[in-house]
Amino acid sequence: MAPWVFKPETGSSPVNKNDLIAVVAEETEISKAKATEVVDAVFSAIEGALKKTEEVRLVGFGTFATSKREASKGRNPRTGEEIEIPASTSVRFKPGKGLKDAVN
Repeated sequence: MAPWVFKPETGSSPVNKNDLIAVVAEETEISKAKATEVVDAVFSAIEGALKKTEEVRLVGFGTFATSKREASKGRNPRTGEEIEIPASTSVRFKPGKGLKDAVN
């Protein structure tokens, strides 16, 4: 299997963590158990940095960053009642040039 080619027989079905682990194991010639540890470690490192509100920049791939949203007022679309929307933090991903070029 070529790198990053997932489930060619199923077309556009989503890639899941197990698919990613299988490709990492095959491309690096390590066991699936070790590949699982590697993938989990990468995800954990990204999550840990984002929890500290640090950016994670993977040159050529993209940047993960947190974004804060202030509390606001909204309306319940069903009842029209005004509701309070609490402040929140979300994760943003901005693809890098290498990724953009690869998918175009």
